[in-house]
Amino acid sequence: MTSNVQANTLGTSRTLADDTGYLQDRTAIAVARALDRSGLQWEMLSQAASLNARRIAENHTEHTHRLIQGFADLATQMTPATVARNWSEYLRDAGQRVVLTLDALRERGDVFLEHEAAGCPPVLAYEYEVVADGADLERPCNYQLLRIIPPEGVAVDDQSRPYVIIDPRAGHGGGIGGFKPDSQVGVALAKGHPVYFVNFRRDPVPGQTLADVMHAEAGFVRAVRARHPDSPQPVVIGNCQGGWATLLMAACNPDLTGPLVLNGAPVSPWSGEVGENPMRYNGGVLGGTWQPMFWSDLGAGQFDGANLVMNFEQLNPSRNYFGKYFDLYRDPEGGRERFIDFERWWGGFFILNEKEIHWIVEQLFVGNRLVRNTAQLEPGVPLDIKAVRGPIFVFASHGDNITPPQQALNWIADTYTDEEEIRLRGQRIIYMLHEEVGHLGIFVSSKVARKEHSGLTSTLETVEAMAPGLYEMQIENIEGEGAEKRFEIRFVERRLTDVAALDDGRRDETGFAAVAEVSELQAGLYETFARPAVQALTTPSTAKALRDLHPLRVQRAAQSSQSTAAFGVQQLAQAARAQRAPAAPDNPFLTAEKLTADWVEQAMDLGRDLRDAWYEMTFHALWNGPLAATFGQQQAERRTLPDLESLRALPEVKSALAHMGQGGVAEAVVRILILLGGSNRSYRSEMLDRWSDIFTREEPFADLSVERRQHLLHEQSIIATLDPDGAVETLPDLLAHPEDQALAVALIDRIIGEVEAPTPELKAMARDLCHALNLKTPKEFAETPTKRKATGVRKGRKI
Repeated sequence: MTSNVQANTLGTSRTLADDTGYLQDRTAIAVARALDRSGLQWEMLSQAASLNARRIAENHTEHTHRLIQGFADLATQMTPATVARNWSEYLRDAGQRVVLTLDALRERGDVFLEHEAAGCPPVLAYEYEVVADGADLERPCNYQLLRIIPPEGVAVDDQSRPYVIIDPRAGHGGGIGGFKPDSQVGVALAKGHPVYFVNFRRDPVPGQTLADVMHAEAGFVRAVRARHPDSPQPVVIGNCQGGWATLLMAACNPDLTGPLVLNGAPVSPWSGEVGENPMRYNGGVLGGTWQPMFWSDLGAGQFDGANLVMNFEQLNPSRNYFGKYFDLYRDPEGGRERFIDFERWWGGFFILNEKEIHWIVEQLFVGNRLVRNTAQLEPGVPLDIKAVRGPIFVFASHGDNITPPQQALNWIADTYTDEEEIRLRGQRIIYMLHEEVGHLGIFVSSKVARKEHSGLTSTLETVEAMAPGLYEMQIENIEGEGAEKRFEIRFVERRLTDVAALDDGRRDETGFAAVAEVSELQAGLYETFARPAVQALTTPSTAKALRDLHPLRVQRAAQSSQSTAAFGVQQLAQAARAQRAPAAPDNPFLTAEKLTADWVEQAMDLGRDLRDAWYEMTFHALWNGPLAATFGQQQAERRTLPDLESLRALPEVKSALAHMGQGGVAEAVVRILILLGGSNRSYRSEMLDRWSDIFTREEPFADLSVERRQHLLHEQSIIATLDPDGAVETLPDLLAHPEDQALAVALIDRIIGEVEAPTPELKAMARDLCHALNLKTPKEFAETPTKRKATGVRKGRKI
């Protein structure tokens, strides 16, 4: 009995000791994690402070020195003999320019009121006809499909690939992709393509959701395809918010296999560099999903897009609140038309339903769910980017402060294990980076339209001939200007590490996961306790009054001809034009005017930079600490990516490897091209053009359907990727007859042409192919064939 009690006591003591040790271990682990997270938080705070301080000091010190030197130089020009005359000329000129500027603002106000009264139609520079109206669909919405009518002198081939352009619905209206000749619409028309435009009315249909919009857009693309049955699949171009909307549409409709172009599209909104891209911190500093819920409730279930436009303006206050008006004042005659045309679009404020803005903020910008593969547009219908079947082009710019390259590209690394998975799934992703153009410049810049968009248009004609993979499209050897500009396009195979190198790491994104978790909690509290009261106090009349009193609307209406503030401005402007006497360009007071304006803009820029630095520091202090990291742990989880063995088990992969030795000339030519391309560093678009021409028009490919040709490329890419040795060794089985071998060699020679500076890998592959096919090896290639290691991962090659 005593021994049993002693044994039980000893066992209990051991259990308590084990539990104590376990708790101590767990506590030590938790403390270590907290200390590690605190160290990371301090590192990010230090890095952000250092980078912001350095950038502010460099930019503003240099600018200040230039201004001081400018004023010093100006002082030497102020001679007593001419100062009175120059001042008199300047005063007369400046007074006239003030009147002309006020008149331009009056006209802007009139245009604003007329545009509002007309329902804010698209600002397209082209005539158009309505092909389909979303209001007539089973699931009605405020979207329309427009056909752009080619202007006189422009010929369009109905058998060319149609273009469908989707503009962003982010507070503004549609039409920015075609509001001047040098635009996306103009480039496509100039190359003979039919062009369609997805427009949207100002006011949404009651109850409209983003799912309704997605179904309408997919129906529009199918309608375009039906109107051009003999053309390749339509290309869909999505600008900014229209980019991720295009991606949603393609993911939910795998039958739409045409190319997608995502221009400045924020698909990975958490991404960016520390010390840069302050817009992404707004949700964590200024509030989460409850904010648009609240403003939508004040709008009687509708969210005013003018709020989004105001947010955009506050990103660059010196430009939007001073600079663009000073530019107009500086040259009121030359800048008037350009100013009015842009303001017609910028001042067209559109409305979203509460469910639409709620989904956008909760699931995309705050929740980042599209990239994490947890987004649902409709209950039970998950959104998976891997379901997209069409080639994807991504255009981003290092000068874009709204959608930096990381937000435009990081979704690729979050969706695919590596570039091998992209190949094995038969996908093509091509990205292009601009060094300096801003966000709006991606859509509206004439230079970008003539270069990057023109290059994209050329590539889209041959994209179906590209082997699956991840590529960077580079534009080089630029010659000429304007319509005479000529350049070469080169494709470089990239790895996901190349995309990752554009970012400074992903550690800072943990804070956004904490924001997403808190945002859900805030939204739930608002939904339960505040929303009933807000909705009860809101009526359609108060909602309309709130919209009418929005500062951006009041600003424009107050300057219109209907306002007493503009009384007599038009008559004064007419008199100023009749007596116009511009000051001489070398008038020193004009120089003083410009220097003063630069000083004002710099002061405003300094305030903006300090504000942005404060936003970032506050964000890291609040959301990147150990408690916040623990709180947001669930939201920080990324999608599970397959390993190589899982990819090998895919049915299409197993089938391709099992039938490696079966086929004929078509399979052999495609396989050889993929093997050679994978061994070289890069290739120019001319080779792709030749290959596309043969791939679609000559034997043995001419009689193949589009689907069969795509299957051929996919199948041979799998073989060349996973078993390159077997791919070479089984070539004789595909070319069993001498005439087949002769035809394949002749086609390959025509396609490849002259290769500039072939890489050692390309030479080795050429020797191995000659050896396998028992062809005479050129002397310069006559070396022992190399053995390639089939790991399923190819190291950093370009093709």
